[in-house]
Amino acid sequence: MECLYYFLGFLLLAARLPLDAAKRFHDVLGNERPSAYMREHNQLNGWSSDENDWNEKLYPVWKRGDMRWKNSWKGGRVQAVLTSDSPALVGSNITFAVNLIFPRCQKEDANGNIVYEKNCRNEAGLSADPYVYNWTAWSEDSDGENGTGQSHHNVFPDGKPFPYHPGWRRWNFIYVFHTLGQYFQKLGRCSVRVSVNTANVTLGPQLMEVTVYRRHGRAYVPIAQVKDVYVVTDQIPVFVTMFQKNDRNSSDETFLKDLPIMFDVLIHDPSHFLNYSTINYKWSFGDNTGLFVSTNHTVNHTYVLNGTFSLNLTVKAAAPGPCPPPPPPPRPSKPTPSLGPAGDNPLELSRIPDENCQINRYGHFQATITIVEGILEVNIIQMTDVLMPVPWPDSSLIDFVVTCQGSIPTEVCTIISDPTCEITQNTVCSPVDVDDMCLLTVRRTFNGSGTYCVNLTLGDDTSLALTSTLISVPDRDPASPLRMANSALISVGCLAIFVTVISLLVYKKHKEYNPIENSPGNVVRSKGLSVFLNRAKAVFFPGNQEKDPLLKNQEFKGVS
Repeated sequence: MECLYYFLGFLLLAARLPLDAAKRFHDVLGNERPSAYMREHNQLNGWSSDENDWNEKLYPVWKRGDMRWKNSWKGGRVQAVLTSDSPALVGSNITFAVNLIFPRCQKEDANGNIVYEKNCRNEAGLSADPYVYNWTAWSEDSDGENGTGQSHHNVFPDGKPFPYHPGWRRWNFIYVFHTLGQYFQKLGRCSVRVSVNTANVTLGPQLMEVTVYRRHGRAYVPIAQVKDVYVVTDQIPVFVTMFQKNDRNSSDETFLKDLPIMFDVLIHDPSHFLNYSTINYKWSFGDNTGLFVSTNHTVNHTYVLNGTFSLNLTVKAAAPGPCPPPPPPPRPSKPTPSLGPAGDNPLELSRIPDENCQINRYGHFQATITIVEGILEVNIIQMTDVLMPVPWPDSSLIDFVVTCQGSIPTEVCTIISDPTCEITQNTVCSPVDVDDMCLLTVRRTFNGSGTYCVNLTLGDDTSLALTSTLISVPDRDPASPLRMANSALISVGCLAIFVTVISLLVYKKHKEYNPIENSPGNVVRSKGLSVFLNRAKAVFFPGNQEKDPLLKNQEFKGVS
């Protein structure tokens, strides 16, 4: 009897050996084995169960810390980056993207080969070989299948053949995705994307794991593993951006009284699952203004009181969803005659599932915002040209008289730009002390003539108010027509003053001495003019004249 027991045990052990010897996908890809319930209720379209066998001869399995990882890639280690457009509304598609990051100086070329970048120096210096992995040459030399590429080594870990579409030889990386007890295999280059429909995915956070292999002769070598968490939800992912003119920092959720705030609702729907849904937005701004319902994703609201307010938004969308089960038919109290064929029975028709059913999905957003006083408006009411001192003839001083409304500013900034207001030439900021009337004068210097764009900003702790203007500064060059005209006027004025002084001096001398007239008439007039000129000459050139006043009116008689 004991021999029989030993024999049966040996048979059971022998029957189990193949099962234990074979690697399964869940042994290679996942640390946790999902329950049978998860596998049954999270069926992903196009994915396979991780209970399938793994071909360890073609795809070796290395655990973490295995020394072979250090030599899995020439020139260093490859990193894999896994991202997704999570969170995903249940029923929509979620997309995963894997990007490989190669060691320094390495990149993938147009043929799918890994090459060294030109003139790039890594730790080993410049490489004489342009290729890290020349898979094109390898595939041409190693394939002996008459160009079909269909061989026992061009398969995935579960034995399924590669898709032989045009250009498949340029795809030299094998990606194995694993989640919810299922896997998906994909042949690709240094970057791949995979989309999954979430209709059957359990709500909440889930884990996606990816293992990457590269070609290595007639086998494959693991080069990277990566994992990331994604989220499936039945709530519409909603984000709200808030913008207000003159608000200094929109991220602190502090805004200004008496200025409208623009609320813009962003629904996270990268797969466009809700494109054909009617979406309603119901707002409560928390200031006793009631509810506001709209089909527009943007809305403006103005708070007229200071304080803290609770903002609430509810988004409603009719999205495609599973149809509810029909209610059971009521039991008739008495037998009823048959209504004929089943298709004419309304009770039977109600059990036919409607594949176009819709279900209401909701999204919620809440925020606490603070309303304070701020600078509401700023205006330039006057610009005055100020004369510059002589050492700076090419510069101009302009005084800007500025008024504002709202709170009192504590600083003023001026940005002087080109006429397009794009190229900044000068920026000046300074503190200001303004009275309750909010009237101040800002003086700024302009170097040279021309047209300038002036942005003038008044600010305090919570607000910034801006106004802009274009200003034309005249030419201050000394050779300019205006400057020449001014110089001419100054010269004429100086000459007039000089002539007046000379005339007064001559008149004074003439009045002190009256000469004896020798003859009347025209002779006297001509002599008088001669005497006037001689006297003027005597005043300015006293050294060349006789000092005896008795000789002044004597005619000079030449020798006959």
